Amino acid sequence: MDLDWEQTEHDAKQRIYSAASMKELQEARVTYLGRKGLMTEIYTALAAAPPEEKPVIGQKANQLKKVITQALQERKEALAREEQAEAALDVTLPGIVPRVGREHLITQTTREICAIFERLGFVIQEGPEIESEAHNFEGLNIPEDHPARDGFDTFYLDAPDPDHPQWNLLLRSHTSPGQVRIMKEHTPPLAVVIPGRVYRPDAVDASHSFMFHQVEGLLVDRNVSFADLKGLLTTFCRKFFGPEIRMRFRPHYFPFTEPSAEVDISCYLCDGKGCSVCGRKGWLEIMGCGLVHPAVFKAVGYPKGKYSGLAFGLGVERIVMLRYGIKDIRIFFENDTRFLVQF
Repeated sequence: MDLDWEQTEHDAKQRIYSAASMKELQEARVTYLGRKGLMTEIYTALAAAPPEEKPVIGQKANQLKKVITQALQERKEALAREEQAEAALDVTLPGIVPRVGREHLITQTTREICAIFERLGFVIQEGPEIESEAHNFEGLNIPEDHPARDGFDTFYLDAPDPDHPQWNLLLRSHTSPGQVRIMKEHTPPLAVVIPGRVYRPDAVDASHSFMFHQVEGLLVDRNVSFADLKGLLTTFCRKFFGPEIRMRFRPHYFPFTEPSAEVDISCYLCDGKGCSVCGRKGWLEIMGCGLVHPAVFKAVGYPKGKYSGLAFGLGVERIVMLRYGIKDIRIFFENDTRFLVQF
């Protein structure tokens, strides 16, 4: 029998595996295995073959039939899977909208705070999170024996300060070092706000974290007074918390300001009547402030008595917790989308 068995097998497999539908696959099956198909013709011709060739032809015919049958079954199963997948996809249904991220509540609030001061003429500046003791403490009138410089209150790095080998570098414990850096680089008048992360080795609980955010403010010019400080912060609080908010300034102590004060606002949840959020006092502490200490001006090289300035600093997490009634600081860092999508 004059038949190229290898070519026939190749052509059959190519046609079967290229069938794009059950209909095309059925046509291929009829061509090869139907009553008038190729295999029927081969077995019919086998009867007329010489006796010595019949075993060889029969063996090749059976092998060809086996290959064709297997190819038909494999392609049938593949087409069935494809049809099932297409049936499961309803193209008329609306698509799945992926979740889109948004700014974290801390970032939103920081931007809002900075935007208010920008409209008041301040410029946003940033400082490094890895600081020197010279900027973080010494330049801010914080002496070496001050408790804040103890290892229990500051994250010190195992790296000496290149400019002061007797001291080590550290993670800044407040944004106030930005004051020193800016005053060393610029001469008054200047007005800046400095947002950023700060670090302190506090035990983590509902109201404390070893990393949190602050916004520092600094204004230096001639004849800056405490009245300017009160007017500036009163304007900010009314813009941020609402025009009906009431404020008070309580005397306090900070090494880098003199006089110094802490700022309270009337509790906007109970309108100053007293509730669980304000500890039944009717007031909420929101920031520290004061006039820049002369020792700080001396550390940055400003002429004695020529300039005066005001400074303030507020904790962003505390502001957000008071503003939105959030009772646990840890929720800001847990990446729980159920909390984050609310803002």
